[in-house]
Order: sequence, then structure tokens, then C-alpha cells
Amino acid sequence: MNERDWREEFPILARKTYLNSCSLGALSQRAQRRVAEFQEEWHTFGASAWYDRWIARLDELRGRVAAMIGAFPHEVALAPSTSAALTVVASGLDYRKRNRIVVSRLDFPTIAYQWMVRPGIEVVYVESDDGATIDPARFADAVDDRTVAVVTSHVFFATGAIQDLDLLSEIAHARGALLIVDAYQSVGQVPVDVHATGVDVLVTGPLKWLLGGPGLAYLYVREDLVGRLAPTTAGWFGARDPFAFDITRFEFHESARRFELGTPALPTVHAALGGQEIIDEVGVPRIRERNAALTERLIEAARGAGFELRVAPDPRDRSAIIMIADDDPAGAVAHLASRDIIVDRRGGYVRVSPHFYNTEDEIDRLVEELRRWRDG
Repeated sequence: MNERDWREEFPILARKTYLNSCSLGALSQRAQRRVAEFQEEWHTFGASAWYDRWIARLDELRGRVAAMIGAFPHEVALAPSTSAALTVVASGLDYRKRNRIVVSRLDFPTIAYQWMVRPGIEVVYVESDDGATIDPARFADAVDDRTVAVVTSHVFFATGAIQDLDLLSEIAHARGALLIVDAYQSVGQVPVDVHATGVDVLVTGPLKWLLGGPGLAYLYVREDLVGRLAPTTAGWFGARDPFAFDITRFEFHESARRFELGTPALPTVHAALGGQEIIDEVGVPRIRERNAALTERLIEAARGAGFELRVAPDPRDRSAIIMIADDDPAGAVAHLASRDIIVDRRGGYVRVSPHFYNTEDEIDRLVEELRRWRDG
């Protein structure tokens, strides 16, 4: 894949060295055109566009997401955010005999917060031995017959390490627990096959690697689990027939749409479709190959310049999120921004996240500017 074939699709790349895709993916011209199409339909058809056009767009997005993650379309729902998606799922679990949730110390806080505020739930934290990864044996030791679910990340947001979903699924299922995965940092840059791995629930969305912007999340629930979960959090889009407008009777939708709440954010739905088209055309396996090459180039160059990194020891377990230690990461990020290089920071690290549209020259320039910053 020649990344230069795609660079003109993303206007920010003509202005900046953009290496912050794990915070927000670059906006494409295709996504802009999709949003403009939505706006023109709004001008032309008003509310009738719901029936003639926009409902079909929701189905298109669910279908594209399902194909990308190896799911069936009826196993995918739309949500406003990861937090909202987890809230609905969590409300449908049975905690009477199993009231323990197992998470890791490296997970994004949303994962733990969801269950920390629920009365009677015990949250168990799995520790990291190296600060970058979690030994699966730690999960195996933590899961017991009181565990209702293992809830953890596919890719850790502050280390970029990839977890083995097959193994985590085996560990959870061996004790009768579910595996619920936050894949917001992986889907779009790392291939995911929910059926092959045995994941029970997975949440992701278009904000980052899928190039679709904020305000939307995708929820996968395994087919045979959909009917067994009866959420106590509900909205009109989760009803069997939302357009019946029957206030006296409620039945859940027979598909994963039962986990949907209110009206989806249509501008983001359209932007997400534009980004998803690009991801589908390039292909996640090719993106993974390209991003891995950029990642290893960055790691080699940064280490060669004397920087300390927090990444997974094995290159096969690294995603395109690279943590570079700095005494003043906020100052480093500001220095880079003054040179039109956009990155982010987490803790004591500069967080760099190249995507398939970045170049080797951009990687080299980043490391050189970081070296200049460090050396004064």
C-alpha cells in the first residue's frame, strides 16, 4: 500500500504532521461529503428523509461495522458512547450469584467506573508486572465462580499493548464468566474477528482509527446472548417497533438493536460512513501491516536517540500507540505543536500514534524534533 495515494484525502496532512490518530482520526474529504449530503437532504426533505434515506444509512453503518469485525449485522447496535453502551449491557447482567467484575490496572477508567457506581458490585483489579502489558495468568488467577464478567481492553490506551482475545475468552468462559472488550483503541488498526475469538460483548467506535469523529459507538453482542440480556436501561430506538409510538407497551427489539437508546447523532453517522468506506477499501490487515512498519521505525529511531519507551516487549503485541518518556511531556507536546507536529501526552509520556496515511519522513522528523527539545 502506498500511503501517498491517500494523503490528499485528508486535508490536515497538508498543514500538519498529524500523529495523534488514537485521540482523533484525521477528517477525510469523503466524510465531509457524506455530512454535506446529509445536510442537503435535511434542507430538501426535512423529517421525511428519515424514512426514505436515513434509516437505511443506520443499517448500512451497522452492516459495514459487522463485516469489519466478523459479526452479523443483527449483532451490532449503535450507541452515543462507550459509556452509554456499557451502561445498557451492565443493566442487563444478573448479579445475584455473580457480583464480581475483573478489570486491569491499564484499562481506560470508563471500564471500571461503570461498575464502581453499582451497589453490591466488587471490582477486582489485575496488576501489570511491567507497566505496559498484563500477563494473562493474572486474569486467570483473578477470575472465579463469583465473576460475572472480565471487562478489559483489546489495546491499552496508555501503552499500545495488544491483548490476546482468544486467551482471555478461554479464561473467562472456563469459569462461566463473560468477556466484555473495549476495542475503541484497536478496531481500525488491528484486525478483530469477534466470532473467531469468542468475545461476548465488544464496544468500539469511529472517533479514532475509523476516521469518523466523536459522538458515536458501536456495540457488538453475541447472537445467543442478545435474547438473554434484558436491560433495565431502555430507549425508543431499542423497541421492537419504535415508530409505533405506543406508550402503554414495550417490547425489546429482537436484535442487538434492543441495546440502542435515543435518536442516533446523524451528522456523526454520516461522517462515520465516510471514514468506514476508506477503512473498508484499504483493509484493516493492510493497515495493520503499514502501521506496524511505522511503529517499529519510530521505536528504533527513538531508542537510537536515547529515549526510554513504554511499549510491549514483543513487536507482535504492539499497536500504533507509542509512549516516549519525557521529563516535561506537556512542554514536549507544545514544542512539537509549534513545529506543526501534533501528538498527545499521557502521564510522563509523549503519546505518538501514526496511521496508514503517515510517512517515514514524518516519523523521522518527529524523533529529531523531540531530540532537539530534550537537548535544549
